[in-house]
Order: sequence, then C-alpha cells, then structure tokens
Amino acid sequence: MNIEVKRPQVSTSSAIYPSLQGKRVVITGGGSGIGAGIVAGFARQGAEVIFLDVADEDSKALAAQLAGSSIAPVYIRCDLTDLDAVAKTFADIGPIDVLVNNAGNDDRHKLAQVTPAYWDERINVNLRHMLFCTQAVAPGMKARGGGAIINFGSISWHLGLEDLVLYETAKAGIEGMTRALARELGPDDIRVTCVVPGNVKTKRQEKWYTPEGEAEIVKAQALKGRLVPDHVASLVMFLASDDASLCTGHEYWIDAGWR
Repeated sequence: MNIEVKRPQVSTSSAIYPSLQGKRVVITGGGSGIGAGIVAGFARQGAEVIFLDVADEDSKALAAQLAGSSIAPVYIRCDLTDLDAVAKTFADIGPIDVLVNNAGNDDRHKLAQVTPAYWDERINVNLRHMLFCTQAVAPGMKARGGGAIINFGSISWHLGLEDLVLYETAKAGIEGMTRALARELGPDDIRVTCVVPGNVKTKRQEKWYTPEGEAEIVKAQALKGRLVPDHVASLVMFLASDDASLCTGHEYWIDAGWR
C-alpha cells in the first residue's frame, strides 16, 4: 500500500507562555520519548524542570543536552512503583507548580498470559503512581496558591487496540481519576486535566510499528502529518500555563483526527 506520510512539521517558533517562566515543574517518565519532548518544552519556557525516570542513560543524555537552558533541567532517578521512594523524592523536591504524570509502559500481552502478579505490576506502572504523585504535590500547590496537574491517557482504549488489555484498563482509569481529582482539588485552584495522544512517533514505538503499519495509522487520521513528541509538548505547555486557567476536569486530544 502506497500511503504518503508527511514529514513531521514542528514550529521552531512555538508559543512562549510568560506565566511558565520560573515555575517549578516535575515530569515523570521524562527521560525519553514524549516525556523528553515535554522536558525540553518546559526548559524552553524558562521553567525549573525536574524529571523522574529509571532509564539512566537516556535521562543523563537529555540532561546534558539541555544543560545550556536558562535553568538546566535536573534528572532524579525514581522508581515510581516504589511508593516509599515516590514519597521521599517529592518531599526532597519540595513544593511545585506543575506535575506532568507522563510515565507509563505499553508492553503487549495476551489475556491468557495475565497473572495476578502481572496485573498488579502493570497497574502500578501505568496508574497507581499518578494518584500518589498527585497526593504528594497537592498540599504544596495549595500553599503556593494553585497549580496544574496533567495526566496522560491514551487513544488505545478508545480504539480497543489488541494485546493491551491492562494498559487500556489503566488508561481508562486515568480519565476517570482526572475528573474526580479535578473536583476534589478545584477549591484549592489546582487544575487537573488529561492529554490523550494518538500514535506518537518515538524510538520505542519502532518496536511495534513497521513503516506499513505507520502508513495505515496516517491513512486513518484526518490530518496526514506524523505526530512527534514536540506536538504533544505544545499542548502540555498550554494546559500548564495561565492561559488555561479555567481548563480542568477534561480530556484534551491530540491524535490528528485518528478517532
């Protein structure tokens, strides 16, 4: 099948939000892929960026690449499935203004392969930490007069993609959790939103999609460009900024019209 895939078009003059300058931002899973694009996006805004990951090589390389930013991003190794480590890490970081709950893992699996232990591990990797990271930062955000929490969902469960039942279960839960937390934290002027990406071209996704598979995705999209991390980061910048001061409790899609 011969489907033309347009080259990614990412503006070199993306919006700068004055309200993000100097903000303290934590990004989970920030060492590579979409997370790395978000780290770089906040660094361009002049924010104080701290990113958490367990992928040391990628994370250290990213920190070195962005070391010349007006405020150099800081990498902290943190296993988000270890809730004691999560609590200690956020206590050490102190109060923040923005939390991006990006970390997740979309390893494929069949229903017959799921065991109770694998269920627990996948939910811990993809859902549980988002609640406890939010719990850790909410008091500090309240003390600072408000904040923004941006969770990451996925188009996968909306499409019912194969071999992802636990990932899709977690991602569906994230959208419900977002709405519940928006209500609970709204009186403290803490906004909680959810970004729902389509298929974003990253190094990791090369494991799952052949060029022919990518062409099928683009064919299904209304817009024929290929999503890359910078596209997603641009949406996150808006949702974190004061320009989105009354945006909360909802999902915001960036899928080129796939669904």
